Amino acid sequence: MANAPLAIRPVVSRTEKRDFIELAYRLNRGDPHWVPPLRSEVAGALDPRKNGWFSHADAQLFLAERGGRPVGRIAAHIDRLALEMPAEQGFGPGTGFFGLFEAEDETVARALINTAEGWLRKQGMTRVVGPISLSIWEEPGLLIEGYDHAPMVMMGHHKHIYRNYVEQAGFAPVKQLKTYELDITREFPPLVQRIIAMGEKSDRIRIRTVDKSRFEDEAAIILGILNDAWSDNWGFVPLTQPEIDDVGKKLKPIVFEQLIRIAELDGEPVAFMITLPDLNEAIAPLQGNLLPFGWARLLWWLRRGKARGMRVPLMGVVKRLQGSRMASQLAFMMIEYIRRAAVQDFGAVRGEIGWVLDDNQGMIAIADTIESRVNRIYQIYAKDLG
Repeated sequence: MANAPLAIRPVVSRTEKRDFIELAYRLNRGDPHWVPPLRSEVAGALDPRKNGWFSHADAQLFLAERGGRPVGRIAAHIDRLALEMPAEQGFGPGTGFFGLFEAEDETVARALINTAEGWLRKQGMTRVVGPISLSIWEEPGLLIEGYDHAPMVMMGHHKHIYRNYVEQAGFAPVKQLKTYELDITREFPPLVQRIIAMGEKSDRIRIRTVDKSRFEDEAAIILGILNDAWSDNWGFVPLTQPEIDDVGKKLKPIVFEQLIRIAELDGEPVAFMITLPDLNEAIAPLQGNLLPFGWARLLWWLRRGKARGMRVPLMGVVKRLQGSRMASQLAFMMIEYIRRAAVQDFGAVRGEIGWVLDDNQGMIAIADTIESRVNRIYQIYAKDLG
């Protein structure tokens, strides 16, 4: 089999897409820290009818086979909104992407990357960035530190050797994304407590929970703050309503009102923080399957409302307040209120914030002040297409 010729073909049929999905389960089966995603969720993410990202993006999946046996996969994709962004923010005109990368060995990896690069060249791209699977808002970057523990919900986990494969293919690092871990059973330092107490005395500040009965309205408020707050960040691509709608359907079962806060200043929503219970605790034992008993286990976990881990995937403060003492105060207040709810209502003991860009000094300062530590680092690479 090792001497059989290697063939790479675009994924077209349902069978090929099934093989594309299944390959990740086989190649990662021996890693105790890889959490098998639900197959139905993976299939949905690759379906333009179920993933709003496709409303402004195109992707081509490729499958590598050796002797008729799948041995690797990759996606090459173009995000039309990313093409419109300023080049100094990381993407911009001529930038395409690769992602969903898995390879059995270096020969397969090199062939897949070459194939993705060739497809992007034919589409007129002059530069490739990755791995990003598929949107910057989904699972960006390649894990380079933190292999010794499982990721939390909506974070990736990759083989150590993949870093060598990507770098040997001529890619250079352009950005790091970090996650921060902390023991949320401990109260925050006295300085943080004083900042929170001062905010609680202000008539201008209100920190409220979201109203799940007004899910669409609350999502629109958060979307507006998010697109303003993140607009100058490296790698920013506006999050669109179709994406919010699809993500909302997927995450609504694990959206708990007390874990999502909106901060109002003088009656105006100016900041938010979203926290999710670590769904990976529930899906890890299912091995990617909801049948025959996966549904029952997952529903029991959701109804039980208990999770040891909590992750903050998104938070933001409107641009006009960024860098101010008010921004930090609002952030500390939201973090503290959610910390209390996570411990008291869910029995959580561990929190994770991220990902955080390596040049986001404001967020890094907040993470340091609450005495969290970096536990995972993801790296994004780029390469010019000659």
